Amino acid sequence: MKERISIFWFRRDLRLEDNVGLYQALQSGHPVLPIFIFDTDILKKLPKDDARVTFLHRQLTKMDKELRNDFGSGIGIYHGKPVVIFEKLLGEYQIKTVYTNHDYEPYAKERDSEIKSALEENGIAFKTFKDQVIFEKDEVVKSDGDPYVVYTPYMNRWKENFKPSVDLLVYDTRSNFGKLLKKKGLPSLQLKDIGFSPSKIEVPDYKVTPTLIKNYEDTRDYPAKEYGTSHLGPHLRFGTVSIRKMVKKAIEEKNEVFWNELIWREFFMQILWHYPNTVNEAFRPKYDRIEWRNNEEEFERWKEGETGYLLVDAGMRELNKTGYMHNRVRMLVASFLCKHLLIDWRWGEAYFAEKLLDYEMASNVGNWQWAAGSGVDAAPYFRIFNPMTQVDKFDKEKKYIQKWVPEFNDPSYPSKMVDHKEARERCLKVYKEAVG
Repeated sequence: MKERISIFWFRRDLRLEDNVGLYQALQSGHPVLPIFIFDTDILKKLPKDDARVTFLHRQLTKMDKELRNDFGSGIGIYHGKPVVIFEKLLGEYQIKTVYTNHDYEPYAKERDSEIKSALEENGIAFKTFKDQVIFEKDEVVKSDGDPYVVYTPYMNRWKENFKPSVDLLVYDTRSNFGKLLKKKGLPSLQLKDIGFSPSKIEVPDYKVTPTLIKNYEDTRDYPAKEYGTSHLGPHLRFGTVSIRKMVKKAIEEKNEVFWNELIWREFFMQILWHYPNTVNEAFRPKYDRIEWRNNEEEFERWKEGETGYLLVDAGMRELNKTGYMHNRVRMLVASFLCKHLLIDWRWGEAYFAEKLLDYEMASNVGNWQWAAGSGVDAAPYFRIFNPMTQVDKFDKEKKYIQKWVPEFNDPSYPSKMVDHKEARERCLKVYKEAVG
């Protein structure tokens, strides 16, 4: 007789506490088997030492160990196509319901639709829950139901809709762990079993301290300040921290700027949900008429941090070495690629997707389109960052530059690959011809 169970499927929610879908599964009345699937459709596109895969594996191992040691349970860790893994599980267990949390990216929506159909054919419910955001999809819209495409009105409506007693509810999973399936010998995988090797790049712990939040607006624009930013991005991306916990901290420390940054993330997520075509197409269609130069040699110099512009090069080298880049510098390097070099924003977006530890499709696409002038709430195309004055504003003592471009005063450092004034004029001409 096969065991009757519920399944909880971890995806972008790699934590045991305050996890909505896991909490709901534990209320199902059946023993709960938590699982994670290393999805071959996702893995095949990644470098074999991808730091994010190492981070995922390490987090899963830690969670699995805690469940085994403290509760005689564990996480079943699988490798393959999700629909095939569920077929395998159907042969082993009598599954009543599969629980998981929403994922909003286009591939995830297709995958979940396929899984839902396959399960329903076998009489199994597929239940998903909101967990990685406070508001999702069309929960924050204009009075007529249309989505917001400008951040500030969205943020204002977000705060009007926000009710701490409901939206910051903590889901007490731990006291329910006695309801987990007690089972030894659940499948476990090493990195090598999925064809990966450990990365040399470490995902830093997040540093959301009262001091950081209090000083956030004074420190966040200066890349040389070690504790000026939170490094929260990867942890929100993979759900190792609860968004509810972070919003609560922002409110407790009375810091609107930090809170607003968390809302930006949700703004871009609802844009992607309403406008999934923006992954590959300009939000403002006329911007797809731009005649990009797309010089591959220049793109390589940008990627390697060899443009001759100090802050651009420092940012790209930091990204290549650490998987992180300071947000102020991200804006500059993106603008430089699109405006100075006239290289398609999609090229830059794809490179960031490959390198960034905190890569989230919605934010990455949204910010790249902002830099190119083609997105929602975009900067006007004639606003072009000056890479030299950006140094004066944000790294005047060149501490950040010194760290990543130590040879900047040496004759070996490359000369500027384009003249700022000439590149600016060229950009304005090309953009004007395209968008009028």
